[in-house]
Amino acid sequence: MKQYELNKYLNDLELVEQKILKYLQEKIIVMQKEDIKEIKGHLLKSEHNLKFVKDNIKLNYLDWAIIGCYYASYHVALALIMTKNYSSKNHFATFLILVKEFYNNGLSENDFKMLAHLLDYQDILFYVESKNKREDAAYSTKTKYNKQEVEQLRMKSALFISKIKLIIEDKNLNHN
Repeated sequence: MKQYELNKYLNDLELVEQKILKYLQEKIIVMQKEDIKEIKGHLLKSEHNLKFVKDNIKLNYLDWAIIGCYYASYHVALALIMTKNYSSKNHFATFLILVKEFYNNGLSENDFKMLAHLLDYQDILFYVESKNKREDAAYSTKTKYNKQEVEQLRMKSALFISKIKLIIEDKNLNHN
C-alpha cells in the first residue's frame, strides 16, 4: 500500500466502513465473540515470530527477518481486532478494522482514558510499511538487505507489539 492509499483510508472512514461491510458479506471478516484463548495464541505467535526474526538476523537471513517482522505485527493485530469481536482472513481487511476501531475514531469516554495507548498515524504507517517490506522480501529475487535497517524494523516491530499488548491489557482491566 502506498502512502496516498494509506491516507485515503485514514481520511475516509465511510470508505473504510464500505470495505468492511463488503468483507463481512464475503465472510472474509467474521463477527465473533472475543476469544481469550485465540487472543493469547496470536500474542504467543507474535512473540515466537520475534524470536525467529532475531535468530535470522544473527544468521544473516535478512529477507526472512523482514518477513518475520511483518507476521509478528500481523498476529498481534489479529489479537487486537479480536478484542472488538472481529476475526479476519485477509491482511487488508485486518488493516481496515485497525483503522475503524483503533485509529482515533469514534472514541467513548473510556476510550479517551486509553488515548495514550491508542494507535496513531505512525503505528498504522509502520504496519503498512512492514507489509510492503515483507512483500518485497518474499517475492523479489533480492537477497541482500541492510542489517541495520532490518534491526531497526525488528525494534519497531517489538515496540508495535508492546503497544498492542498494552491496549489489550488495558481493555481487559477495564472490562473486569
